[in-house]
Amino acid sequence: MDILLLVVVGSLVGVTTVLFGFGGGFVTVPIVSVVDARLGGDAVRAATATSALVMLVNAVVATASTKRDTLRLLRGRTWLFVLLAVGGSLGAFVGRLAPDALLRWGFVLYVGATAIDLVARPGFLYQGRGVDCTRVRTPGGLRSRLGLPIGAVAAFLGVGGSVMTVPLMRRAGATMQAATALANPLTLAIVSPAVAVTLFFSGHVETVPGFVGAIDLRTALALLAGAMPVIVILRRRPPHIPERIHAACYIALLVASAAVVALQ
Repeated sequence: MDILLLVVVGSLVGVTTVLFGFGGGFVTVPIVSVVDARLGGDAVRAATATSALVMLVNAVVATASTKRDTLRLLRGRTWLFVLLAVGGSLGAFVGRLAPDALLRWGFVLYVGATAIDLVARPGFLYQGRGVDCTRVRTPGGLRSRLGLPIGAVAAFLGVGGSVMTVPLMRRAGATMQAATALANPLTLAIVSPAVAVTLFFSGHVETVPGFVGAIDLRTALALLAGAMPVIVILRRRPPHIPERIHAACYIALLVASAAVVALQ
């Protein structure tokens, strides 16, 4: 795929990072799977590893650009961050050993099931209270003990943590803007150890030119070149989107990502 096209895709990744809390996982996994299709059975493995690096950098930039008042809500949540990191390490390590079919269809089934759940159950698409969690003491719905499974599943499939953390906070009464803003530092806790694991346990991908461990460095840099300026701009001047439309677009993006991987 042409570098310029990857930069354009990266700008879309920047938009999803700010508006939906996706550090890139739902966009980069399908895209990198297509870019590295020549790797055959290792394509999804490379995609999840590359996605982890893109999510890491994007989450750092997005977190640094988030208002301090919002980030203060995560103070005192040390155990949540520790368990997210432990889960991220375990999920990334198991993902290095898992067969391609399990990673591919695990991604599709998990994302698809999540989209159905968000539509079928109340509290996400049709959210009645509209309580902004930036105005309460702690992000509702995020119990520390959930950190381990959230981190493990997110790192294993390469999807980041927002697919679980955003719906949890949303159903606890958070607005989409607040929930997606808090998803980025939580994603950072997951993907930091996951990136380290992919560098040391890369399988057969490490022999391919342009790869560092299991990470497609060329593709990652192109995506980040497009994403980072967009993240900074949108964090400083966030668009005002009606809650229901914002939530519906979140679900639509999940469905599109699952479809790309399934039809590849």
